[in-house]
Amino acid sequence: MRILGVASASAALALGVAGNALACSIGDFEAVASCDGAKAIVTVSDRDTTANKATITVFLKTSGGENKQVGSGDVTGQQDGKASVAITLTEDWVPGGEYRAHIDVPTRVNADKDVKSVPSEACAPKSESPSPSASPKPSEAPSSEAPSNSASPSDSESSAAPATPGDNQPSAAAGESNLAETGANSNTPMIAGIAAAFVIVGGGAVFFGMRRRGASKA
Repeated sequence: MRILGVASASAALALGVAGNALACSIGDFEAVASCDGAKAIVTVSDRDTTANKATITVFLKTSGGENKQVGSGDVTGQQDGKASVAITLTEDWVPGGEYRAHIDVPTRVNADKDVKSVPSEACAPKSESPSPSASPKPSEAPSSEAPSNSASPSDSESSAAPATPGDNQPSAAAGESNLAETGANSNTPMIAGIAAAFVIVGGGAVFFGMRRRGASKA
């Protein structure tokens, strides 16, 4: 009986150790690539139910065949099997590039996992919707006040008033004098006087001629 008890305990211990070892394996991890705005992210899910901590390192396989590290992070298994970690990469995606996530769980897992769903283009920033403050402001209503430089009624009346006689513009009297000058100039009185003198001289000559004729007949 004692021998059977020791054998049973040994078997239970071995099964327990094996169960713990199988509870965390490379099959419990999955790596998926995605974009979060302008950031390239690799999300690694850990479906094991143990509290084992796993270190995740993401590599890009270059054209020369070398692995270039582009990000890293840690994830710890949870009892509900829904643990995950999002690793933001240090550079944009390489279209057609080959990415791998290396899983390292001490004494349990040390293996690579291919990254699925690698975008074919670099991540682009999200289009930002215009903020309320950036919306155009409504135009202001036109002012009801008249412009300060507009002419007042008094100004318009004063501008339409006739020029005074002292202005440079010709007055009505000046216009009439010009019309009179076109009919006769200022020499008219002198000419009239000369004509009158000739009439008097002519009349005197006729008088004296008739008187002299009468005396000769006598």
